[in-house]
Amino acid sequence: MIDLPLRSDADLATMPIALRDGSFAGQTVLISGAGSGIGKAAAFWFARLGAKIAICGRRLEKLETTAAGLRALGAEVHCYAMTIRDPEAVATLIANIWHDFGTLDVLVNNAGGQFPQAAIDFSPKGWNAVIDTNLSGPWHMMQHAARAWRDANRPGIIVNVTAVVQRGMPGVAHTCAARAGVIHLSKTLAIEWAPLNIRVNCVAPGIIATEGMRVYPPEALAAMPGSNPMKRFGRVEDAANAICYLASEASQFMTGEVLTVDGGFQLWGSQWTIPEPDYFANAK
Repeated sequence: MIDLPLRSDADLATMPIALRDGSFAGQTVLISGAGSGIGKAAAFWFARLGAKIAICGRRLEKLETTAAGLRALGAEVHCYAMTIRDPEAVATLIANIWHDFGTLDVLVNNAGGQFPQAAIDFSPKGWNAVIDTNLSGPWHMMQHAARAWRDANRPGIIVNVTAVVQRGMPGVAHTCAARAGVIHLSKTLAIEWAPLNIRVNCVAPGIIATEGMRVYPPEALAAMPGSNPMKRFGRVEDAANAICYLASEASQFMTGEVLTVDGGFQLWGSQWTIPEPDYFANAK
C-alpha cells in the first residue's frame, strides 16, 4: 500500500503559513467538511491567522476532534452537525452562525465526496448522491450565505474547493460533472453578486494527500504521483494556503477565478481513479 504523506494535527498547528499573522483577526469563517483533510487544514490555517471558526459536517465526533485542536490554539470554534444536501438545514446553519458569532465573513465550501466507478455502471442513486453533495450542496450554502450578507448589507467572500476538471476525470465522471458545475456557477455568481460586494472564487486541487484518497483502488493510488510533472502528491497546506489567499485582502481584485494547485497535472499526465483499461495502457 502506498504511503500517503499525511499531516498530523501537531503539524497543522506549527507549520509555517504563507500569509501574515492576524490576516483574519476578528473575522468569522465557515468551513464545510472540516473534520479531515483539506477542510481541517484550512480550519487550522484560518484559526492560526486570527479567525473565529465555524465548522460543519455530517459527523459531530470528527468535527469535535478538529475543534479540540483549534481551541488548543486559542480559537473560538463552534461545531454544527448537518448535511449541506438539505437546503432547510443550510438555512438553519447560516442563521445559527449569525446568532452565535454575530456575523459571517468567509464561506469555504469544502465538503464533498465521491466513489470510483466506471460511468457506465452508475446507478441513479449513486449519481444523485454525488451531484447533491458536490453541486447542490455548495449551491445551497452559497445562496443562503449571500442572502444573509445582502440582508445585513455586508460584504462576503466565498471560496469553493473544486477539482481539475478540464481534461476529464475518468473513474469519477459524476464528481467531474458536479465540480465543473460549481466552477461555472461560481463564475456566474461572481458577476451577479458583484453589486452585493460578494467575491466568489475556486481552488482546484490536484492529488492531495488526505485520508479520503484511500477510497481509490491501490493500483490507481500507486499510479497517481506519476500523473503530474512533479511526480508526487500535494500536501494539505498547499490547498490551505490557496484557500486563505483567495479569502484574504491579497486577492481583493479577484473574483470568478479558479486557482489550480495540481503540480502541473492540467498540463501533462494521465490520471485514472479506477484501473486504467488495457486499451489505453497498450497504446503507450
